[in-house]
Amino acid sequence: MWQKVYEELNDPGLEVMAVAMDTPEAARPWIEAAKPTYTSLLDRDHHVAQLFNMVNVPEAVWIDEEGRVVRPAENAGSYDGFRKRDRATGVMPAEAAELTARAKRLYVEAVRDWAIHGYRSRHVLDAATARQQMRPLRDETALAHAHFRLGCHLQRIGKGEAAVRHLEEARRLHPESWSIWRQTAGRNKQGLAAGPDFWQRVDALGARRYYERVKLDGMP
Repeated sequence: MWQKVYEELNDPGLEVMAVAMDTPEAARPWIEAAKPTYTSLLDRDHHVAQLFNMVNVPEAVWIDEEGRVVRPAENAGSYDGFRKRDRATGVMPAEAAELTARAKRLYVEAVRDWAIHGYRSRHVLDAATARQQMRPLRDETALAHAHFRLGCHLQRIGKGEAAVRHLEEARRLHPESWSIWRQTAGRNKQGLAAGPDFWQRVDALGARRYYERVKLDGMP
């Protein structure tokens, strides 16, 4: 999706930077298969997640030419339709599939409008509104990221037992972060943290959403 958006809107000045918050061995095959021509980076220690207070993927931050955040970290057009999918067959009900497609389409249309109209786009937020929509920063969040990075470092140098303690503390301190949880969970054959423990955690959300609703007109 983003390759097509980049090819269409790079001439008006849109730059796309994708950051995979994963290990190189897990992320590289997906990046190589996509063959993006925009910048793609690996952030195994989640520095970007801490900087912009991201809690899930895919999330996006809009930054203008002057370096101002005109839309803070938000779900990049995904929808919870996957929760309606039959877990045995993988089939998604038509209504859920339509809402999922609409969410993605509306988000891309908003990005397109911003790339073409710049600060005149109705999707650009003023500084006060952007600050208001930012997730609250807490001391526990910063401490969680410190434990996460230390845990990842200990894993890389072969100190698995000590690593687990720090990774578990990161999860405890920042339970809203699916990204931290995902990096400390088991993986399936495709290298994704989408096993029974993932679905158990998703089901525990109840009526709460996995993907936060994007504050754009018409978004499901």
